[in-house]
Amino acid sequence: PTKINTAPLADLNNDHVLSWDGKTLYVSSDDGHLYTLPVEGGTPRKLSNDHPERHHYYLHGVSPDGRTLVYTGVNTLNGNRWGYVNIWTIPVAGGKDVQLTDSAPPDDGAEYTPDGQWIWYNSEASSPGHAQIWKMRADGSEQTQVTTDERVNWFPHFSRDGQHIVYLSYPEGTAGHPADKAVILRYMKPDGTGKRDIVAFNGGQGTINVNSWAPDNKRFGFVAYPIG
Repeated sequence: PTKINTAPLADLNNDHVLSWDGKTLYVSSDDGHLYTLPVEGGTPRKLSNDHPERHHYYLHGVSPDGRTLVYTGVNTLNGNRWGYVNIWTIPVAGGKDVQLTDSAPPDDGAEYTPDGQWIWYNSEASSPGHAQIWKMRADGSEQTQVTTDERVNWFPHFSRDGQHIVYLSYPEGTAGHPADKAVILRYMKPDGTGKRDIVAFNGGQGTINVNSWAPDNKRFGFVAYPIG
């Protein structure tokens, strides 16, 4: 492994993505903001906006044309710092944040499809406390639930050819996306068919928060937390 120089930023989290051409890295910092830098490292440039009230950015995807980032925006509500969690976009060149979802139950884990027409994400909109996979148009319209099962489903990720989806699945009753849990990586096709288990292991938070498909569309990287 090679450490990428992101100085002066030190406290980055696991929500970071590569541009589609592999030349640019977009990162989320624990200071609540988004930054960009060359993939080989360099001085980070701030992309996100300052808000009058707390608005924490958690990055999850970049559009195929490289112009727009999609992220989870977290706002404090009634004293709860995780009280309002929804999907937003922001131009890479800088500009206004655009809110796509407005749900009291949280929406998270958003990512563009390879054609840039859709955004897939996980939401508790129809079942508070029980996340399922959803999709919507890139402008936030046509919000549609995709999975409807007893498991708690997070972080849908498309292969680069748009033919395959891998997502993280927790046991029924799991709140949020905690670490160190018995989880399953599951597969489905873009039309929602062909669901099957790929591998069961100990993982969760940090396992597949962002896309890690190989360019050949045949392999997928993930993080496991071996017990013992």
